Amino acid sequence: MIQIKRVYMQYSKEDGYRILVDRLWPRGLSKDKAHVDEWLKDIAPTDELRKWFNHEPEKYPEFRKKYEHELQDHKALLEEISKKAAHERVTLVYGAKDEEHNQAVVLAEVLNRKHH
Repeated sequence: MIQIKRVYMQYSKEDGYRILVDRLWPRGLSKDKAHVDEWLKDIAPTDELRKWFNHEPEKYPEFRKKYEHELQDHKALLEEISKKAAHERVTLVYGAKDEEHNQAVVLAEVLNRKHH
């Protein structure tokens, strides 16, 4: 099972392997505080999609579709995360304030769907 967590929330050993899924490093966060094991910039939405979405909840359904489409080009990265998740807990971390409408939610859904 792949879980998600805001990168600004308290780090916990329960998080397991933490993968940052943002294209940009979270503002005001040191590498130490972030506790990121891996930063997968390339699995994040393209700059074009990120700027278009602009964290506007009403655009989320369309953003989800477009992002899932972009993820088709990253099958190897998705596979890499899935393999890791088969052996240990994986937490996708992200910087967005909105905990319901962000790329980590979509990514976790896509990855968890593949497992079932």
